[in-house]
Amino acid sequence: MSVKIRLARGGAKKRPFYAIVIADSRAPRDGSFIEKVGTYNPMLPAEHPERVTLKEERVKEWLSKGALPTDRVEKFLAKANLVAAPAIRQTPKKSAPKAKAQERAKLAAQAAGGEG
Repeated sequence: MSVKIRLARGGAKKRPFYAIVIADSRAPRDGSFIEKVGTYNPMLPAEHPERVTLKEERVKEWLSKGALPTDRVEKFLAKANLVAAPAIRQTPKKSAPKAKAQERAKLAAQAAGGEG
């Protein structure tokens, strides 16, 4: 059984509130879970101390047992110094503007710089 540390959504419509839970990877997002190890309230400001709360001892124990955090939860754990910070992914070159769009942007930048 593979175990994940992930978010389970709660709260009202347009007022999200998440529980950080230990769950079987096959269970639905808001379905059954093994243990609740924290909360995440995205409605609070980023610097608010209660935006993310964690039971650090329980998280460490589950990580030692092989539980894998999701990307968002991994960022929370890294901020709490429980795991290494995830690597920042580079934007693929495929999504970069094409040649004509880059040319237009360059001309616009030159025009803006020449007017000042």
